[in-house]
Amino acid sequence: MVFQVKVTLTGIKGFYRVYKVNGATTLYTLHKQLRSDLEFPQDQLIMFKGLDASGGLVGRYGLFDLGWGTVDQTSLEKAVKAGVASFVYFYDVTNRKSVNLSVEEDASGARVLPDFPVLSDSKGPNPIEFENGYVAFEDLPDTQRHLPGEEDDEDLDDDGFDDEEEEEEDDEDGKEIFDESE
Repeated sequence: MVFQVKVTLTGIKGFYRVYKVNGATTLYTLHKQLRSDLEFPQDQLIMFKGLDASGGLVGRYGLFDLGWGTVDQTSLEKAVKAGVASFVYFYDVTNRKSVNLSVEEDASGARVLPDFPVLSDSKGPNPIEFENGYVAFEDLPDTQRHLPGEEDDEDLDDDGFDDEEEEEEDDEDGKEIFDESE
């Protein structure tokens, strides 16, 4: 059985990755592929929090057995049969850094070898860029969505002049400051 796993970030439209994954692939192998592709740190504890379709907890799968099995003993198909519809994949448990993984059965007839998740679609930079202040165009407020060189109607006043022109500065006692170089 082949599954489609879509990786997303909560609240960010400018990022996703879509993988085709064989059902026999372990969560540990999926973790290694995600860590490699998305440049997650290698020295952190990881955990897959399995959720059902309504968001209820199905299980927690980590490097150590948390009561539902370890990531190297749990295949994607086994987790889905247990009721998992999505995961929150914590790639850094200590700092609570995570991505969301939605799991769907792939009806396209794709064939994927076990233990080799295949990246089939992607959008946007890796999650670390969003932590560093990157904002995708789709995530900008509507008032800021314009291409360089385009004038935004809200930047112009009734006369057609730019509202953001420099105004004369006042010093602390309210007197105007004149720049001799002007």
